[in-house]
Amino acid sequence: MFGVPAQLGYPVLFALVFAESAGVPAPGETALLTAGVLAGAGHLSLALVIGVAIVAAVTGDTIGYWIGRRGGRAVLLHRGPLAAHRAHALTHGERFFGRHGAKAVFLGRFVPGVRVVVAVLAGASAMPWPRFALFNVAGAFVWAATVASLASLVGPAVAAGVWIAALAAAVVAAVATTLRIRRSPGGEGGRHVPGLG
Repeated sequence: MFGVPAQLGYPVLFALVFAESAGVPAPGETALLTAGVLAGAGHLSLALVIGVAIVAAVTGDTIGYWIGRRGGRAVLLHRGPLAAHRAHALTHGERFFGRHGAKAVFLGRFVPGVRVVVAVLAGASAMPWPRFALFNVAGAFVWAATVASLASLVGPAVAAGVWIAALAAAVVAAVATTLRIRRSPGGEGGRHVPGLG
């Protein structure tokens, strides 16, 4: 969002956080980190950044939850773009969800990869809606407030460096995940991905 007018910063932040929360692999946390740094530099309002991120996260997770209730695992295992990535995220997400249960809705917000699938898993496992909603709102609030506030403390002097570091970390994570998928049994590279038909 550097070089982008402030009035466009909030819609971009909302779109990326919403998409990631709804189950689309998108740099939602990187967007929040960047917005927090921009808020610290005086280009955006920290309160609005936190508010937009909370609304986007809760709304996206809610849609993900209802997708999970209606389609379950089949939604994430459907053929199409990033099918192998979605299958890999589902495997890790199910393991995380199985260990932590309802807490996964709160904790999953802080775990890259799991954050993309946890709402769908909650719906697919038929977690009661009031319980999901409570942990969802609490997790979104703590995540948005913590990430944006810490990022805002960095200040404008190192804003570009923080953004580049976050982007580089996202790229490295994506490459590492892709390599792990290709090397694991059932990964890409001519091998069958379970559940993909």
